[in-house]
Amino acid sequence: MIWYPWGRGCKLNRSEKKEVINELREEFGRAKAVIFTDYRGLTVAELSDLRSLLREGNFEYKVVKNTLAGLASEGTPVYAARDSFRGPVGIAIGYEDPVLAAKKVLEYAKKNDKLKVGIGIIEGSVCAADELKSVAELPPRKVLLSMVAGSFKAPLGKLAGALNATLSKFVYVMEAIKNKKS
Repeated sequence: MIWYPWGRGCKLNRSEKKEVINELREEFGRAKAVIFTDYRGLTVAELSDLRSLLREGNFEYKVVKNTLAGLASEGTPVYAARDSFRGPVGIAIGYEDPVLAAKKVLEYAKKNDKLKVGIGIIEGSVCAADELKSVAELPPRKVLLSMVAGSFKAPLGKLAGALNATLSKFVYVMEAIKNKKS
């Protein structure tokens, strides 16, 4: 990631802007979760805490110019939320587990009420803030996969038990007939 000083009066030339747009477009394209936040009131130290919390889960938090982010969103799932690029917007980007991304951002928002969570893009679908809370309450991906595997396993286990019981009854009946004839 290239560091861009966004301070007041800082101007990017055309090639730098293109570079930022291309980089963001690539990140938006491969992101599984993009969550928009309003970071007004957060200090630099608090933003650093948020970034380090998100970095633990392989997520990024970026503050970018709205016009550049809007241009970068074209052709990506983030384009559906282009109206969110208004005012100071921070973007949390997750590349692996979208549920974990929502959990981490909402976890930090609970600790620090200055961070306001807006909408998000989860797996290409636009989610409002309350929907993000529902997504964050989901168990981790591995737990969900084990639950699905368990739900497939249960009927198969019952079928195997029923077939085994039928086979056992047949064997007992054959044994009884054999004993009766003897």
